[in-house]
Amino acid sequence: MARLILCLILCYLPVAAMAATLFPKPGELQRDVDFWVRIYAKVDTHSGLLHDPWDLSVVYEQLSLPVGTSGAARQALIDQAKGRYQAALRQLAAGKRANLSREEQLALAAWPKGTSAARFRQAADEIRFQLGQSDRFHAGLVRSGQWRAHIRATLAEFGLPQELDVLPHVESSFNPSAYSKVAAAGMWQFMPQTARQFMTVDELLDERLDPYVASRAAARLLHNNLRVTGNWPLAITAYNYGPGGVSRAVKALNSDDIVTVVRRFRGPAFGFASRNFYVSFLAALEVDRNHKKYFGDVAMAAPLDYDRVTLAEYVQADALARAVGTSLENLRAHNPALLDPIWAGEKWIPRGYTLKLPRAGLKQPLASSLAAMPGSQRFAYQKPDVLHRIAKGETLSHIASRYKISVRELMAVNGLTNHNIRAGQSLRLPGRVDGALAAAGQKTAGADGGDVYVIQPGDSLWRIARRFNRTEQELVAWNGLSDKHRIMPGNTLRVGMTADY
Repeated sequence: MARLILCLILCYLPVAAMAATLFPKPGELQRDVDFWVRIYAKVDTHSGLLHDPWDLSVVYEQLSLPVGTSGAARQALIDQAKGRYQAALRQLAAGKRANLSREEQLALAAWPKGTSAARFRQAADEIRFQLGQSDRFHAGLVRSGQWRAHIRATLAEFGLPQELDVLPHVESSFNPSAYSKVAAAGMWQFMPQTARQFMTVDELLDERLDPYVASRAAARLLHNNLRVTGNWPLAITAYNYGPGGVSRAVKALNSDDIVTVVRRFRGPAFGFASRNFYVSFLAALEVDRNHKKYFGDVAMAAPLDYDRVTLAEYVQADALARAVGTSLENLRAHNPALLDPIWAGEKWIPRGYTLKLPRAGLKQPLASSLAAMPGSQRFAYQKPDVLHRIAKGETLSHIASRYKISVRELMAVNGLTNHNIRAGQSLRLPGRVDGALAAAGQKTAGADGGDVYVIQPGDSLWRIARRFNRTEQELVAWNGLSDKHRIMPGNTLRVGMTADY
């Protein structure tokens, strides 16, 4: 039903009226939009606003942060300024109105006449600092030119409004390699759990970092948000807070009005960013669509014309770079979803991955270059993991030291969040581990070297043999299996006689 209504609107409304209908800007939210326009277009990252988090028309001061100062020094300046205004607001709450200090004068002027003592006391405890973004927004405008046509085409494919193409301004300033403190990544800032609903995120491939794949995933997510929430203000809010969280807010307030939700809802994790996500979108839309007014002429990046080919086999990265006549660095720059283990040679580029490079730098189509690669450089299976079976008394520190790697690297390869391990478990080792060391480690763990595989539920000996290009007889011989060939999930199976696979 929501999609039908959207289609009717698209057919019969002029563009400006359509945008106003789909993305309303209630008068009650104008002060919030104005605040974010100021942040995006008038205040750069060398300064910021000290303000009240609930009434964004209340700005105490634009605080300058000296260029070249460390993050700790900048934070100290911010904390000191907050302290001065906290003291000033408490003085105002106590009734002081004469012989005011500079901060007391600015704080009093920021609030409407008749503000109560209780409100001043509340404000003293809630002063917030917002860093400016104008230089980042300008840089994002320049970058956006490379992907804007693709984003708009993707939005049109899903029947979504073109105005949604400004969301990457809010999320990342169109930075495809952006990472947040809470593990969001890419131009569209997907969290890992959400991303896995729409694309691949694992130890080898993080498609959040590919602007083309991530844009399609974002369109699917936004389409789903609209279906769940019923209107675009809530669907956009759900991009930050989640459709389930927005649905709970609507139910709690018995209202799907965006003003009611952002002003009255008090829910877990519905903080400043979530409350302000829709108004910051409206501000980004205003600045983006009128960028000449705010920034003058902007020379936007041109889109790249890519040649693409989907790999039918597993391929070593450096061999592929040589085959297509480019550097490993250039190959990596245009295929950002491929992660470090592939570029370090620990793993091969996965079968089914769609490789891309600009046509302008190619001597022949990618498909032709791949077809010309020797069969010895193309594989029917992924490079197997080298595993270490944990012995009684071993710690991560002991194991890392043995293989001359860091504990952090060992934890990252195995997805560990703490140091808790137990005897009998198998740990994956980075593929760059020296072969002799790996073999020695396997002997310590009770094997005599070689590559091993952790048996998964549903595996059979025939399937494992086929995956690693072995025969069942070889696996039986190498692993001392009985005639019945019984294998159990969780056990390890030797699939090669050397660690140099």
